[in-house]
Amino acid sequence: MDWGTELWDQYDIIEKHTQSGLELVEKYVKFVKERTEIEQNYAKQLRNLSKKYNLKRSSKDEPECRLSSYQSFLDIVNEMNDYAGQRELIAENLMMNICIDLTKYLQELKQERKTYLMEAKKAQQSLESTYKQLDNSKKRFEREWREAERAAQYAEKTDQDINATKADVEKAKQQAHMRAHVAEECKNDYAAQLQKYNKEQNQFYFTDMPLIFNKLQDLDERRVQKLAQGYILFSDTEKHVMPIIGKCLEGITKAGTNVNEKNDSMVVIEQNKSGFERPGDLEFEDYSQGINRASSDSSLGTPKGPMDLLGKNKSKNFWLFSKKSKLSSSTLTPFSTPPAPSPANGPPSPKFGRDPLSYCLKEINKTVKPRISSFRTLRRSPTVTEDFGHLPPEQRRKRLQQKLEEICKELQKEVDQSEALGKMKDVYEKNPQMGDPASLASQINQTSQNIERLRAELNKYETWLAEAGGRGDTLRHKTQTFNNNGAHDMHSPDGAHSDESTPDASQAIYAEFDDDFEDEEVTAPIGKCTAMYNFPGASEGTISMQEGEVLAVVEEDKGDGWTRVRRNNGDEGYIPTSYVTINLNK
Repeated sequence: MDWGTELWDQYDIIEKHTQSGLELVEKYVKFVKERTEIEQNYAKQLRNLSKKYNLKRSSKDEPECRLSSYQSFLDIVNEMNDYAGQRELIAENLMMNICIDLTKYLQELKQERKTYLMEAKKAQQSLESTYKQLDNSKKRFEREWREAERAAQYAEKTDQDINATKADVEKAKQQAHMRAHVAEECKNDYAAQLQKYNKEQNQFYFTDMPLIFNKLQDLDERRVQKLAQGYILFSDTEKHVMPIIGKCLEGITKAGTNVNEKNDSMVVIEQNKSGFERPGDLEFEDYSQGINRASSDSSLGTPKGPMDLLGKNKSKNFWLFSKKSKLSSSTLTPFSTPPAPSPANGPPSPKFGRDPLSYCLKEINKTVKPRISSFRTLRRSPTVTEDFGHLPPEQRRKRLQQKLEEICKELQKEVDQSEALGKMKDVYEKNPQMGDPASLASQINQTSQNIERLRAELNKYETWLAEAGGRGDTLRHKTQTFNNNGAHDMHSPDGAHSDESTPDASQAIYAEFDDDFEDEEVTAPIGKCTAMYNFPGASEGTISMQEGEVLAVVEEDKGDGWTRVRRNNGDEGYIPTSYVTINLNK
């Protein structure tokens, strides 16, 4: 069934229906645009939320960052940021695949519909024009036929009139005959116009308009089909990213399962363990018996309090559970020396008054009770020192070890740079055309100064670490490694040299070269190179080559301008990277 057959007389209905269909497409496009804006705003708010709660660079070294609960929270924040990215992708795909595509298609449909309606209007105007011609010819025929009838009647009347002359009768007959002839012509013209109109009308209702209506029907069906595809895309767009969104949600779930409360507790212990021993009980000091103060002090000789555990920091006024004491040096405390008592038979000191025992107990209560009354007074702000003496013993050892590792890495970097500069200077001396050795003097001098400075810092921090009782095997191994490489001479805390001998620094570079060659004799080539220039290879560790010679690449340039190669006969050595073209194996 088609519109041209069934709806041949419903032009207005078809026009209204097609217009309503296009308006529905516009309405759907507007709906999707608003949904896109919602998705974009949602994604923007999620990104802002993730940015707000994400860890800043300056906070990455905070102690709580090592807690699994905190790491899981950061994982959730990152997953939400990825989730926001998927919402942005949904908005982008909705805009591209539905809004833009449907808008473009809608413009094409409007133009096509306009063309069909113009064709229908043109056909209708042509039919109306033919009908007007028919109507005019009909009216003329009617008018002329009436005139012919009147002329015939007049001629007949004149012929019967006895008073009329023969000329009058003849004239009336001629007039009637002329009017009849004109009426006959109008009749023929009317018949021709009627036939023409009927033909055009048949063409209009059975051919032209059904064809136009069928085209409009096809347009509307294509519009409905495209709209249905838009409906499906509305769902498929989100379905397409659902697997990734599911992974984000799985990541959040995994972050929750990764939380380990026991591990967090161990991290808190590791980060905050002071290494102090718990203080022992205070002994009663009976001043009424005239006990010598020296014997009282001796009763506190064992490490019972934090002052005995702080080592060299005994002079600092420190207490584990309180802020720094503001009592003067003359005030009696459990860990300070009180004023010497007066002689046994002499008068009592004015400071003690009449009851020295009551005064002593009172002073002890003043100083001891506030210190152990509450854990809330635990926080303090000691002065930060270079040797980390402001930290508890355990934390101090960890910080010193961490600092030593940083210095070792920096020192190793300076040693590598010194070796590279030494090789480059040696090559410049052997081959002046490659460069001026004097140009490297400032860099070599600066590197040497840096090495000496780092040596001094390393010794200083090792001494402090030895005092803290935290020197480990790993650190001794690193120290011996530097000794073996000729970087610097290290000593044990007791002043003895390391077990391994330390070679002369001037020979360290070549000794390392020899060690490398011994360790990597069977290293597989990683590519080939072709010499562009001659190279004599006069210095130790280098190898000569001729222009055009092909060598196997054993080790790439590490940034010092040298590449390690091997000949077919097994000879290995370093050559300038700029002297060859290198093709590495893929």
